[in-house]
Amino acid sequence: MANQFLSQTQQQRLSQVLAPQLRQSLHLLQVPILELQSVIQEELQTNPTLEERLTNQDPLAPAIEDEKPPKPGEEPPDEAFEQEFQVLAHLDDEWRDYFQMDHFNIPYTRDDAARREFFMNSISQSESLQEHLLRQLTLGDMSKEEVKIGELLIGNINDDGYFTSSTEELARSTGCEKEMVDEVLSVIQEFSPIGVGSRDLRECLLLQLNRLGLSHSPAAIIIQDHLDRLAAKKLPDIARAMKIPVEEVQSIAHFIATLEPKPGRMFSAETPTYVLPEVIVQKVNDDYIVIVNNDQIPHLHISRHYRKLMEDTETSTETKKYIREKIQSSKFLINSIHQRQQTIYRIATEIVRVQRPFLDHGITHLSPLTMSEIANVLGVHETTVSRAIANKYMQTPRGVFEMKYFFTPGFKNDAGASISNMTIKDTIEQMVRDEDPGHPLSDQDIVGLLKENGLSVARRTIAKYRDQLNIQPSHLRKSY
Repeated sequence: MANQFLSQTQQQRLSQVLAPQLRQSLHLLQVPILELQSVIQEELQTNPTLEERLTNQDPLAPAIEDEKPPKPGEEPPDEAFEQEFQVLAHLDDEWRDYFQMDHFNIPYTRDDAARREFFMNSISQSESLQEHLLRQLTLGDMSKEEVKIGELLIGNINDDGYFTSSTEELARSTGCEKEMVDEVLSVIQEFSPIGVGSRDLRECLLLQLNRLGLSHSPAAIIIQDHLDRLAAKKLPDIARAMKIPVEEVQSIAHFIATLEPKPGRMFSAETPTYVLPEVIVQKVNDDYIVIVNNDQIPHLHISRHYRKLMEDTETSTETKKYIREKIQSSKFLINSIHQRQQTIYRIATEIVRVQRPFLDHGITHLSPLTMSEIANVLGVHETTVSRAIANKYMQTPRGVFEMKYFFTPGFKNDAGASISNMTIKDTIEQMVRDEDPGHPLSDQDIVGLLKENGLSVARRTIAKYRDQLNIQPSHLRKSY
């Protein structure tokens, strides 16, 4: 067996590695505008050479003071520092000019900042279902032990309003009698919203009928004995079992559909999602103008204070090295934001050019478009387009749309024209809305109607689009 030993060797090989600055640039391109604010604020807190300037300050005031001759007895700065100062002196001017370009110019003042801060601070958190139930529990005439059990029961009610545990388990865990737990649950089921605390859908609907004084009505019988058939829309079977006309079952089914299957829905715990459009499209005369929204992006510049420290002969070499690194980081961040906004503007401009028919006439004229097509026109990589439109929105005269909404595959009709799949989905929705409820359109019927309009679409594609549109199959849409 050969002797084993450790040794150090040097090897040369090529590998592709993303530099930290390039990673940051790609990250800034991909994040939406609200997250971009957080990235900039974090950099402002960690980088002392970077400052925010509001545009209501004098736009002609230099961000960096002009060069001053050294005082007698002082040594002039070295050439490296001199060249760096010249670069920084032009950097703020370019950044300021960039925000003053016509297609990017959206005024941003201290009043605007104050209004936005007031708006965000005014957003209130709505009352949750559990809080709503606990407040009613404290208003009732109950003993301390019953209140304690009630709190435990409410803690086991989910956001839809359903009791997800069992009274037997809670009785064992609390050491209370099961009858007492059942009694407290019955009290909670009398709370608002109607149907809360139910164990399943059947009990939820029956509680609502009981509150309406219909606990012995035909609707209650259908819910109690034929709920599965009702869900499958087997109305003739229900009519035969109850020995009543199908039309009466149909009427009762319409009434049951007005009941609330999720009583806790009005107390949704989900926080509303707020979006800010990255791009604003405005119609001026017969043309569409693209404006990149810079209103929410802080206007950055390099601090004059640290340039003075660089010029000061008493500043140590280590301090100057630290300042230089931070200034370089600031420069790269500013340039990355500039490049991000330019890329989004170019992509948005091309989208508006291609989707001009949609802006003029609506969704039926949405044109097929792929990211590779945009990338080829702009001379960038397809992944750049993908990152630039990710989680970003465009405000148009037709409404606010996610930018990826405009990128859809398409079909060719018999005339050779390209049709977006979004247009086909809209057509399917319209067909279903206009269909005869007694004879709903099957997927094959929709295929035939599209074929008459010159579009050849497979039946499985129609079924897929119908599922995406949350449209039930024809046998579940049928009305008797």
